[in-house]
Amino acid sequence: MSIDVITFGCRLNTYESEVIRSAASGAGIADAVVVNTCAVTAEAVRQARQSIRRLKRERPDARIVVTGCAAQTEPQTFAAMPEVAFVAGNEEKISERFWQSFGLGSEEKTRVNDIMAVRDTALHLVEGIDGHARAFIQVQNGCDHRCTFCIIPYGRGNSRSVPMGEVVAQVRKLAANGYREVVLTGVDITGYGAGLPGTPRLGKLVRQILKHAPELERLRISSIDSVEADPDLLDAIADEPRLMPHLHLSLQHGDDLILKRMKRRHTRADAIAFAAQVRRLRPDIVFGADIIAGFPTETDEAFARSRDLVTECGLTHLHVFPYSERAGTPAARMPPVPHPLRKERARLLRQDGDAALRRHLDGEIGARRRVLTESNGIGRTEQFTPVRLAAPTKPGEMLDLKIAGHDGRHLLAA
Repeated sequence: MSIDVITFGCRLNTYESEVIRSAASGAGIADAVVVNTCAVTAEAVRQARQSIRRLKRERPDARIVVTGCAAQTEPQTFAAMPEVAFVAGNEEKISERFWQSFGLGSEEKTRVNDIMAVRDTALHLVEGIDGHARAFIQVQNGCDHRCTFCIIPYGRGNSRSVPMGEVVAQVRKLAANGYREVVLTGVDITGYGAGLPGTPRLGKLVRQILKHAPELERLRISSIDSVEADPDLLDAIADEPRLMPHLHLSLQHGDDLILKRMKRRHTRADAIAFAAQVRRLRPDIVFGADIIAGFPTETDEAFARSRDLVTECGLTHLHVFPYSERAGTPAARMPPVPHPLRKERARLLRQDGDAALRRHLDGEIGARRRVLTESNGIGRTEQFTPVRLAAPTKPGEMLDLKIAGHDGRHLLAA
């Protein structure tokens, strides 16, 4: 049997799962399941553990290898599970040498190196992303910031970037393989280039990709920290039609005191001004955002300012997290908001997000959009809004469609 990879979490994990599949298959690993975990919340870790137990019941003879951010930050948790054969760190999981040596008589159950000692990141060539109509490319890994709620730097290490020439070559290869859209991914992609010669920024990378890969139809960038957006990136948003009009912003909150306690580097006014500036540059742009509900010390008034931010920034696609304590982070030692109140505030924020999405969907009726088709009769517009297709279409097609209506979650193609 071949290697199976189960992926939790972000687009970067999705990309790395392809690297794992290629490296493990090339090493001849068979009858194994790799669980590529996420550590962003305690719930993500719980779901990974639940999945591991279920997998072992379904495939009792399979070797289960656990890797990813949760394996990096709490390897002992997974090593103690009787269902788990091996625990590998984030650096090990993408190493061909690791997979070639896997299971060769070693009695160790855990191989998790010091991620903070990693200084470089290499571009791992993949032919595509299994089951996805768009391809992802890792351009950066790690993070130099230390937000008080976030465990991810301890799972990913410090920021490091892939040289521009390697990224451009990989984009061209993916476009030649038939991918119409490529997504640039990383942990903190607006921190791109800090350790590279000449310290190029994300905007320059975007410009170079669009210049040297004219065959690529659509380029998309994943979550950004708006305070790090450089002038070249803003110029590209304004005048590069192949750069898609959708930005997912790492906002986290709408109250200045909470933002300070989170150790964020922007204020509420910064977020509102950035959204207004980008909308002037690109009127058809749509914003998504991450927002945490129930952060320690959050008052009713502070929470209300987060809710108001949805309208003031013109957010459309909300990704809401109830605050989750992560052991070892400063926020875990701050006075907590009760769990039921966190869940209720998250529910209210999601309700606001649903209303914002509905307003956006209402405004799309009658428009013509270029839609990249995915599986299960769904496609995505330039603004990343999901569309239900009128007829079955194979993934990866680009269609010019008129929008006839919506169902509250998806646009409906005529």
